[in-house]
Amino acid sequence: MKFNYITTPEKARVEVDGIRRYQWGEKLPSVTTILSAVPDQSKAIALARWRERVGEEEAEKIKNDAAVRGTIMHRILEGEMTGNRHADLTKLGQEAGILAQQIIDHGFLKNLKEVWGNEIMLAYDGLYAGTADVVGVYKNRECIIDFKQSNNPKKKSQCEDYFNQAAAYAMAHNDMYGTKICSGLVLVSVMGGEIQEFWLKPDEFKARCHIWLRKVDEYWRYHVPSNRPQEPRVQEEEFECPL
Repeated sequence: MKFNYITTPEKARVEVDGIRRYQWGEKLPSVTTILSAVPDQSKAIALARWRERVGEEEAEKIKNDAAVRGTIMHRILEGEMTGNRHADLTKLGQEAGILAQQIIDHGFLKNLKEVWGNEIMLAYDGLYAGTADVVGVYKNRECIIDFKQSNNPKKKSQCEDYFNQAAAYAMAHNDMYGTKICSGLVLVSVMGGEIQEFWLKPDEFKARCHIWLRKVDEYWRYHVPSNRPQEPRVQEEEFECPL
């Protein structure tokens, strides 16, 4: 392992009022918690319309099944990288296995030149924390790698939160370990056989970090208990990316 990573993130994850936080000196909100609390307006409207169309019960089932399927897919892919292979014979486990195999067949392992770590816990400046799927070198780029699964193909415009997540983890990794990661890769395995590869590129990184930091600031201003300080918690920085 390239860095002295925390390798037991499950021991630091806690649930507070049903919201994922990380025990990191203080309980920090997760990246996904912030993204859920401060969504883009168009995404929030689309999600509300979808839930209304399919019904609340079915929407919850689809959401929960996707979460379980995604967790198993991550375990399978991690096992392929570490040699500790994982098998799950449940229905959702078999579906996850197919999705994971699609990513492998896409050439993921062949293009992954270095694995710095899997399931890496990261935190940034007392503001947020989260777990990156993979940190390493893919197609000769130092990057954050995130695995996603979907019932249908995605448009790049639907990947805003994925890019925000990648920027958040890159910022935290750079802050904690002195790296200069300014790329993120999102691999989406689609039910039915398609693999989509979306990149957060170095020339987009600075702008994406600023978008993410504004969400973090809004979260701390308006979505924390009233006894928390309400002054601005974020100072936007200059980010230098080695191209």
